[in-house]
Amino acid sequence: MVLMDRCRGLASGAFARELLQKQVAKLVQLQTPVASGEGSEPLHQMRVVMRRLRTTLVQFEPALQLPAAVNDQRLAKWVRRLGMARDLDVLRERLEDGFLPQLPAAEVKALRPVLRQLRRERQLAHGHVVEVLQSRSYLEGLGQLQRWLKEPTFTSLGEQPISQWVVEWQGPAVSGLFLHPGWQISKDSVQKNSAETEQLHELRRQLKQVRYLLENLAPLQGAATEPWISRFKLGQELLGEWNDLQVLQSAIHDQVPGRFEDTLPQLEWLLVQHQRHCWLQWRELVDELLPHRQRRRLRFALLAEPRPAGPRSWLSVGLRRVLGIG
Repeated sequence: MVLMDRCRGLASGAFARELLQKQVAKLVQLQTPVASGEGSEPLHQMRVVMRRLRTTLVQFEPALQLPAAVNDQRLAKWVRRLGMARDLDVLRERLEDGFLPQLPAAEVKALRPVLRQLRRERQLAHGHVVEVLQSRSYLEGLGQLQRWLKEPTFTSLGEQPISQWVVEWQGPAVSGLFLHPGWQISKDSVQKNSAETEQLHELRRQLKQVRYLLENLAPLQGAATEPWISRFKLGQELLGEWNDLQVLQSAIHDQVPGRFEDTLPQLEWLLVQHQRHCWLQWRELVDELLPHRQRRRLRFALLAEPRPAGPRSWLSVGLRRVLGIG
């Protein structure tokens, strides 16, 4: 409660500045290991930090007077340039560490050209990552943001107590989340429709954005939104894994001649089983989150004032019963 009370005493701009300060410090810390190619984890962390930084800047933009070099378009470009290398890391690790140990020797041999191609593309992608980190655009944007953090300027809205604007800072992304068409897609439909595959990819991105947005505000809301953050993270991970398996299958098709089921029958079976398991878990989550009662619970969690642990008052118990969330 001490952290919550301190955060709720801040103005919106000061609260956003604290978030940005931590994110920028982490970004600077990761620059050397990422540029030197010290494994895949530093790059993964940098990409996550950049996405969180972008979410924070967009979320609190009405409260901040930022320099021109710090803008969403520039941040989006950095994230995309890092994304290619990270996506190749995911495909290679999933194939090498996840599937190869379960395959017969003949299939492992047939996959060697795929692994060689993934490594070549990863080397090229690392060069693009280094270019980004050494580019004028990146250095100028990061430098201006660091200088702003030392002497921040806020709008009149940014000077007002954040405790009075929590609902607004949650943003339209939360209220419109369940209207996304990706929630309504069935497995039979998505297998026949590439447009619906893209819709699921978009829903994954929206779940990630909503999760980051709510995590930014978690110090203000206590435990009210924790279960929803966990569910959104799970949905993001399930859709991400499902997409990665599709991309991996396509990459193998491009490099291995012949029919997939003839050349790599064990791998084809494993991919089908993993995709089926992933999809079943996703649909279970959809069935859990989408009903009206559950969506009403989320609305109540977002609107609820944080309260200390302990026995609930008769009023809070009554409200929860009326809303059907007790």
